[in-house]
Amino acid sequence: MIRNQNPLFDSVLATLTDRQREHVEAAYALLEHSREPVHRQELHALQDPTSRDRLEQLLRHTGRVLVQVDGLRFTSGYDDTVAAQLTAAGWQPLTTVERAVLALVLIYSVAIARSEERLAPDTWTSPYPTTEADILKASKLPAVAAKAAASKLVAAGLLTRVRDRADAEGGYVPGPQLLRLTPAARARLQEQLILAAAPNHPLAAAIRERRNRTASRENIR
Repeated sequence: MIRNQNPLFDSVLATLTDRQREHVEAAYALLEHSREPVHRQELHALQDPTSRDRLEQLLRHTGRVLVQVDGLRFTSGYDDTVAAQLTAAGWQPLTTVERAVLALVLIYSVAIARSEERLAPDTWTSPYPTTEADILKASKLPAVAAKAAASKLVAAGLLTRVRDRADAEGGYVPGPQLLRLTPAARARLQEQLILAAAPNHPLAAAIRERRNRTASRENIR
């Protein structure tokens, strides 16, 4: 077996057998680089408690965590503490226009469908496309800028372009990268959707009040 020569891998995996190490390295690569979540049958490291522990250690050392998408599929995502540190430092990989387009797709394809009980509360995939017309009408963005932003979001896996069976306009739905969110990150995004889609709703008022209380306590410290 050709071993990964990264010192980090050696420090975490040194005591494993060759077979265990091979499984952990393969699982790490699949979790980090697969566009879609990976079925547990392809992640042999999850079948052995020692190998799974080392896989999770390896992910933690790189600021990542194991994310269970459902009972059968897994992916990896940013550790919540690391994500908070990056956000506090001003890290923002998306432009203002890209964030606006992504938010609109989440509102039209997820938030509205949830409010109508067509989607489960913690679901981040959706069969309900947001059309380009929806995006342009709601955002008032120039068509060229909105389409360019949507294309970049599709390339990044944050959106997926779909067409209906009649080959009509189709539209965009949330992409597989959103499945990398941890439960805490999903909860934060859910709150942001409520604030964006229904700022005058009692739920939005409760979210703002709770956040203000939390900020006040942190300032006192």
